[in-house]
Amino acid sequence: MPKIIPIKDLKNTSDISEMCYRTDEPIYATENGYGDMVIMSMESYESQMKRIEMYEDIEASETQIQEGKGKDTRKSLHL
Repeated sequence: MPKIIPIKDLKNTSDISEMCYRTDEPIYATENGYGDMVIMSMESYESQMKRIEMYEDIEASETQIQEGKGKDTRKSLHL
């Protein structure tokens, strides 16, 4: 379940840092009841970025295949 905190709680940086490392989920900071920013540990951020890059690579590969630019490796493996 996502953690939601008021933006004024960001003054407690060590507490926020500890929260970030206790969970893989991002922490949502709100201002006047509206979402304002998202905070996460560096490890979680890097993991998310790697996942996004992987999905972008898959999407590019699928586009190449649809355009006939891909190579069916099953043929070279005799499958």
